Amino acid sequence: MTSNGFKLEPRSTADGSFSLFSPEFGEAFHSSRGALTEAREKFVEPAGLERFAKGSSLRVLDVCVGTGCNTAALIEGCGSHDLTLEWWGLELDREPFAQALASPAFCGQWQPGTLARLQELCSSPGMRWGDARQTVQPLVEQRQGQFDLLLMDAFSPSRCPQLWSVEFLGALGSLLQPKGLLLTYCSAAAVRQALRLAGLELATIEAPCGLQQHQQDWSGGTAASPSPLPPSPRLRPLTPMEEEHLLTNAAEPYRDPGFSLDRKTILQRRQQAQAKAMQEGNVEGTSAWRRRWGLAGNHQ
Repeated sequence: MTSNGFKLEPRSTADGSFSLFSPEFGEAFHSSRGALTEAREKFVEPAGLERFAKGSSLRVLDVCVGTGCNTAALIEGCGSHDLTLEWWGLELDREPFAQALASPAFCGQWQPGTLARLQELCSSPGMRWGDARQTVQPLVEQRQGQFDLLLMDAFSPSRCPQLWSVEFLGALGSLLQPKGLLLTYCSAAAVRQALRLAGLELATIEAPCGLQQHQQDWSGGTAASPSPLPPSPRLRPLTPMEEEHLLTNAAEPYRDPGFSLDRKTILQRRQQAQAKAMQEGNVEGTSAWRRRWGLAGNHQ
């Protein structure tokens, strides 16, 4: 049972790894393809750990730690590349992590020593419990421009717009060192637009089966950095299709000045801004963009 009274439901994903479903948000914590697969494909592999010299230190912020799957996968990735992990985490609810540690399925996913290191990190001063909009602020004051890697894994923008706002993503962007990297599973136009407004360069995380422009799975997520991102085995430039996505009404960003608005208010204000932009003829409707590119699904 979470602090809000909603019981999290354990789920087994397609790769056999442990996940949870949140009735409060109406979403699973991970892709149905697999929690462990997602952690590796959308976070660890795109991070390009081979870029860092062996023996060096990697400064990381995990936003929405959840079950700890992303951090556990990163612990193992750092071990493979002989990197030291300096870690901070933001999370509202202690229950997902507690349920994961109590699950034999979760514990069985990891190499010897990974769970002990994960528990050590989540019990350290670097673990900040509470509303991420508030707990990120001391980091911005103390650690601006210092992080090598940010893992952004909040629930989807429509479910949790508070953590996808221009203001919050701007705060995260300010934490990155010049060649630092923010990684997220999300390819929504509003999120990419907010990252650009924060002054960050964008790249696409390759979809698991490669770019599929005529199916819903045309992107595996988004990478952002203060510096231009060269193509890599897991990252590629935005395509013309994706760039045009940022000219539609779907790219109207979420806004939360003061880090205090609730979900309903943020969504209502965005809808009003979208309606105004369409009425004034300043943007294209997203449905027209999808038809032009022969897209199925609903990338918002």
